[in-house]
Amino acid sequence: MIELRRLHRFFGRTKAVNDVSFEVPRGTVFGYIGPNGAGKTTSMRILASLELPTYGDAYVDGFSVINDPDRVRRRLGFMPDYFGTYADVNVEEYLDFFARSYGLVGRERHQRLQYVMSFTGLDVLKEKPIRALSKGMKQRLCLGRAMVHDPAVLILDEPANGLDPRARIELREMIRELAARGTTVLVSSHILTELAEMCDRVAILERGQLLAMGTVAEIQKEQQPRREVNVGVVGPLTPLLEWLSSRTDIADVKVAGQQQVRFAHQGEQESEVQLLRELVQAGFPISEFSSHTRSLEDVFLAVTKGLVQ
Repeated sequence: MIELRRLHRFFGRTKAVNDVSFEVPRGTVFGYIGPNGAGKTTSMRILASLELPTYGDAYVDGFSVINDPDRVRRRLGFMPDYFGTYADVNVEEYLDFFARSYGLVGRERHQRLQYVMSFTGLDVLKEKPIRALSKGMKQRLCLGRAMVHDPAVLILDEPANGLDPRARIELREMIRELAARGTTVLVSSHILTELAEMCDRVAILERGQLLAMGTVAEIQKEQQPRREVNVGVVGPLTPLLEWLSSRTDIADVKVAGQQQVRFAHQGEQESEVQLLRELVQAGFPISEFSSHTRSLEDVFLAVTKGLVQ
């Protein structure tokens, strides 16, 4: 549903987007991650046909943003990180204005308005002036505006920016529900813990270049093929250190505390279960056994270098 082919966008000597390519299947929530200035918003604006690429092309549902921008706009809803409102209109009037702009008329427009307001929870606020809405309700309004014409693809640029914890959770649930109904969602955010919970796949950008892409688990495994394991024992550590050091699936064995050993173990959780069983069978008095997998935040820090342009 979304495809970037060798996408470039230059502003003078600044390479805002530099040879980025990826695909997003239907019904996928795709996380777009990167520091400020990485090229996320620029490539989103190109997908929304608001910006033309210097080289390459981008496609929405098979239609080129260069050759078929009108078809792209019919199939795409764009929620920018900042959107303008009209202070003297209420919620229903605002959404109705954009529904009419997309050519919706009569019963179809009425049904879409009712659906969108119900889905976003704005139906109880439909007569409230926009200036009186909270930050969270305004974000819901912007999402409703983006989906009022029933697009196949949604582009959300920092949708959770400035929201309180409850509003972020509710927004995340709405995005997952849209994906479950077949909508393809590309979302950028600096709140990486939420993206890890919400996204099927993620892409990490820095200085306009794509550094990593895949599921969170795939990127984690690529960056850290071994899992960090911590073992606590009752008694002397020397026998345990010798036993661990003799194994080929264990590396970087070191003392982590008075009665604890830390090491890198190659394998998944199932192999850790077997490792714990073997430790007990070998007669070691295990008091603690835990493992750690890198979070998306850890992976992001490992992949990116903090470079700006």
